[in-house]
Amino acid sequence: MASASFIAGDWGTSHLRLYLCDATGRVLERRAGPGVARLAGDFPGALAAAAGHWLTSGVELPVVLCGMVGSSIGWVNVPYLPCPLPLDEIAAGSARPRPAVCIAPGVSCVNVHGAPDVLRGEETQVLGALHLDPDLRSGRHLLCLPGTHSKWVIVNNGVLREFMTAVTGELFALIRDHSVLLRPGSAGGSGSRTGAFDRAVKHVAAQRQASILQMLFECRSRQLAGDLSAQDAPAYLSGLLIADEVSASLAGLGTRLAAISRVLLIGEPALTGPYAAVLATHRVDARQLDGAAASLAGLARIHAQLFAGEAHV
Repeated sequence: MASASFIAGDWGTSHLRLYLCDATGRVLERRAGPGVARLAGDFPGALAAAAGHWLTSGVELPVVLCGMVGSSIGWVNVPYLPCPLPLDEIAAGSARPRPAVCIAPGVSCVNVHGAPDVLRGEETQVLGALHLDPDLRSGRHLLCLPGTHSKWVIVNNGVLREFMTAVTGELFALIRDHSVLLRPGSAGGSGSRTGAFDRAVKHVAAQRQASILQMLFECRSRQLAGDLSAQDAPAYLSGLLIADEVSASLAGLGTRLAAISRVLLIGEPALTGPYAAVLATHRVDARQLDGAAASLAGLARIHAQLFAGEAHV
């Protein structure tokens, strides 16, 4: 415990992921707990239960949190910071419900379609990415953060300029679990990549005049015709949705970026891999960065900015 410097936490809707870190951000121990949607409002108690002896060792370690814990259903509602936003200003917009607890803000913008858009949690991953890869701090870059609500983010010289959201992961889960398009109990995640996934990606590319709303019904009609097995249907659905998201995002952001030749994917490898495969069909190079590593790097950066030189005993 002598080398522990702070506690980092990504506290989302479904899960709390806690990390005991040294001064460099290296993880010493990991813990988990319930997400904000599963709590009755006792966030200090939930944090103490998850952290255990980390918070009862005689030294009050700083705690740096990001995610839905800072939303209207979280510990405190931390206001969104508007774009354009220099990423190193995220720390200054954080809230402190307790002297040793910091919660990062979300970010808002008007997206390429002229609509209000928001993110919360991903800003810390983007901040972390810039500190894991110094090349991202200069020039213009396009980042994609796949997930329940995928985010496509433009960063220019360390400034988060704008972003847009696609509800791909949530739509996949709704169709899989609450629709007749797939049979009840169908297995497979939104990033499952199989032959059926690749087949769906090629189909979207070949049928550019078709709406995704029309193609989605194929998940059922192809099964009825014996053209698609129930086991392959979730991967086919995933391929349709991700291919449509990538195509629309590249087209929409093409009005902001003169040419899109590279995208940095930040997230779980099981999700970033399929996105990289789809981007390759558009002749776009994709690099992949682990989302947990990016979150930790961002939280470590916020800790260094806010708690450097502070003593909490």
